[in-house]
Amino acid sequence: MHTSIFRKQLLQYIAIPPMLAMLLLLISGCKNGDDRPAGPGRLPEVGTVTIKPQTVELTTELPGRTAAHRVAEIRPQVNGILQKRLFEEGAKVEAGQLLYQIDPATFEAHLNSAKASLGKARANFAAVQSRAQRYKELLAQDAVSQQDYDDAAAALKQARADIVYWEAQVKNARINLDYTGVTAPISGRISRSNITDGALVTAYQALPLATIQELDPIYVDVTQSTAELLELRRNLASGRLHDQTQQPAVRIILEDGTPYSVNGQLQFRDVTSVDPATGSYVIRIVVPNPDHLMMPGMFVRAVIPEGIAEQAILITQQGVTRNTKGDPVAWIVDKNNIVQEKVLTIDRAIGNQWLITAGLSSGDRVIVEGRLNVRPGAEVSPVAVDTETTPEKISSPAHPKPAAE
Repeated sequence: MHTSIFRKQLLQYIAIPPMLAMLLLLISGCKNGDDRPAGPGRLPEVGTVTIKPQTVELTTELPGRTAAHRVAEIRPQVNGILQKRLFEEGAKVEAGQLLYQIDPATFEAHLNSAKASLGKARANFAAVQSRAQRYKELLAQDAVSQQDYDDAAAALKQARADIVYWEAQVKNARINLDYTGVTAPISGRISRSNITDGALVTAYQALPLATIQELDPIYVDVTQSTAELLELRRNLASGRLHDQTQQPAVRIILEDGTPYSVNGQLQFRDVTSVDPATGSYVIRIVVPNPDHLMMPGMFVRAVIPEGIAEQAILITQQGVTRNTKGDPVAWIVDKNNIVQEKVLTIDRAIGNQWLITAGLSSGDRVIVEGRLNVRPGAEVSPVAVDTETTPEKISSPAHPKPAAE
């Protein structure tokens, strides 16, 4: 019986065209697999993340340049021929170190001449003083006239003034002689020399002999727009941000993108003067630079703490898109598992998350997976997705809002 049935089925398959037979075999194979039909009552699944407010330290990353802590341009204070340079170009020099020697011969002669004149004035003073004293005694005895005594007293005053004058000349000549040795006013790194041995130099000339820069510590000057300053003050006044209780440490990022090993300290915000061309003001940061890794004029970025947001709402960037108007939006699943669209206000990016200031609240379930299968108003089956990450404390540049994908 079974053989007869098999023969009938075989004859039927032989009579069927080959293409149709292959189609029947495919259909038969599908039926032998998963027989579960996609029933009309099955809801599409979406991955969701539940919003939980958290405490985040907000920062601003600003570009800037380094500047020497102190700069001293070395200039001669007397005229003369430069005899010798006494330092190595590019080396570190100490305050008071002798850098250049100007020919001192002329100044030594001036000093000796002033000393001789001072000695002469002192010797003359002794004789004039004795004469004035004798005339005073004789005047009491009416042995000399009043005029003679007045002349002797005037000569005494003149002799005393001559001594003071030549003492000043000696001091001045000694100062000029000392100026022939040009010393370093500060400690730091010295530049190349602009003057060679044997050159004529003049007092307070326009061209400095060399320049010394103190590099430890070093300044980092960054600029911030006044609009950002006003927004920061509003956030602090409204309580959205809480000010740092202590002077915050500022992180420095070098121009090659590597973080600097030592944090700096915010010295001041120059909010008293605003650049009218750019509408910005200067923030100065003091950074230790013991290895002289940072040099004046380098481009760096400073990460400056703004304050603490205690109820910050962060959402992964894959949960935000834009509508036809260009506004950032997120799709959430309400308590009835219905998809709803929420228009958002984005403050900034923090790592791979957006900081949301309006549009979402605690407990909202934001769709981060399966958006292509649903539309607002549709009923879905939400599945929690574990995307919890530790929020980064370093934000991207403070207030730009990049377009969400």
